[in-house]
Amino acid sequence: MTVEQFSVTGKTAIVTGASSGIGKTIAERFAADGANVVVCSRELENVEPVAEGIAESDREGRAVAVECDVTDRDAVDALVDATVSEFGGVDILVNNAGASFMAPFEDISENGWKTIVDINLHGTYHCTQVAGEHMRENGGGTVINLASVAGQKGSPHMSHYGAAKAGVINLTSTLAYEWADDDVRVNCIAPGFVATPGVESQMGVSADDIDRESVKRRIGTTEEIADLAQFLASPASSYLVGETVTAAGVPPILETPDV
Repeated sequence: MTVEQFSVTGKTAIVTGASSGIGKTIAERFAADGANVVVCSRELENVEPVAEGIAESDREGRAVAVECDVTDRDAVDALVDATVSEFGGVDILVNNAGASFMAPFEDISENGWKTIVDINLHGTYHCTQVAGEHMRENGGGTVINLASVAGQKGSPHMSHYGAAKAGVINLTSTLAYEWADDDVRVNCIAPGFVATPGVESQMGVSADDIDRESVKRRIGTTEEIADLAQFLASPASSYLVGETVTAAGVPPILETPDV
């Protein structure tokens, strides 16, 4: 059995929302396999330690930290320009930046709704359009969007987040068709609960509490999402285009409705 088809060595990847959690782990995974990574978040001081950690490790890839608010088109332009200037191109884009808060639909203000949709959906639009232009003009690439099961099935008290992620899922399948002739593959990951610092602060569940040997579980680790991201970024997934891969553990039992 060969494993070369799963490699991203020599590629250049942009990972948004990479200061912690899923984005940080994906960046570290790519760098460990020999990819150069540009990690970004809204505050440079939050993402610099990620780049420094990669540089100080034995990972083969290099890392650069860039401050970028994905809702700001000029900032996204600067992010892609910095990536091309540093590494000569963009091969992989991971749209991981996101945000949410919990509230019943009737209590979500217009500003709150716009803020969450802006970060999760509009930010994906900005990054994909700018990085995608470079990919399409330079031989292709791979876009990996991070959605959520909330965007597939809905989630109580997270209507704004679910609506935005549903848009990301639809954008994935639509754009995959439009850009196929430009050799740009677009796919999506829809995680369920993942043991990130944010989930730990809200739910008290840490990655240390998860038995990765157990099939019967409903919360995953950032490493398991990074496994999927590397697969989707690599030639091993060449026949996957426009797909949303759900990673949510054991599915809930469907109860028989009363008749």
